[in-house]
Amino acid sequence: MTISASEAVAGSTTAFPTGAPTTAASEDKQMFMELMVAQLRYQDPLNPSDSGEFLAQSAQFSALEKMQDVADRVGELLGAQMAFGAGAMVGQQVSWIDTDGVTTHNGTIGGVSFGASGPVFDIDGAQVPLAQLLSVGTPAPADPDPTTSTTTSTTTSTTTA
Repeated sequence: MTISASEAVAGSTTAFPTGAPTTAASEDKQMFMELMVAQLRYQDPLNPSDSGEFLAQSAQFSALEKMQDVADRVGELLGAQMAFGAGAMVGQQVSWIDTDGVTTHNGTIGGVSFGASGPVFDIDGAQVPLAQLLSVGTPAPADPDPTTSTTTSTTTSTTTA
């Protein structure tokens, strides 16, 4: 199994969201409500705004809130899935690239810790983030003498009555 570095979670969001509402979302909601109240307060009394328009804006805002909630839950699910997957990798042989981007190393995952940026593996005493892993799995054992080969043969006999 190979995990490329491009599959790692990166960006301004964390791999393990806390589930707490963001300040930006609550500020957006407050701003929307203030704008709607201002529109109602300063509308022309001889030409009032259509109430259907306000209902449509409110419905759009509610749908946007629900979509944000779904996105937050998907982020939490991704974090849990990464935690389970990382835990299952303990004991596996891995290959990883050093922070210089050139040197590669091999080792066995001895443990895993979880931070805001995702899982960090303890590989033979080195702390390696998920994004630096190149491959995961037990490498095929090397043949000590490539000039020799072992061939086995099986004979099967069938008797009919």
